[in-house]
Amino acid sequence: MANNARVLLFHVEAVKASRIESLCKKLGVGTSKIEPAQYAQKLGYLAGIPGFPKEEKSYAGPDFPLEMMVFSSMSDRLDQFLSEYKKAAISPIGLKAVITPHNIFWSAEDLYKELFKEHQFFQKA
Repeated sequence: MANNARVLLFHVEAVKASRIESLCKKLGVGTSKIEPAQYAQKLGYLAGIPGFPKEEKSYAGPDFPLEMMVFSSMSDRLDQFLSEYKKAAISPIGLKAVITPHNIFWSAEDLYKELFKEHQFFQKA
């Protein structure tokens, strides 16, 4: 399972994305830059998890205003990744999530909306 570890990047600026990609490569973790047209796809499909076919729809809305990073199959390496991320002094990404049995069937757009609501709530708190 460990070699299925993957970080999905949404709306991450190119230089930052390439720094994250090289960090992932060092840790043996795959990365995927998700394009706006793919935002209607289920997280399971975007993470390359078997049994999740490509949906016959594409997202036509605006790009997400904030960056989002989603972790797949990283339970054993998440702490190490976050620690190395901090050490590398890569600027933080406000919206982060782990793919769970609960959200694996969500589209990227649904996850973004949920995280954005939580993010705004914590910004105000």
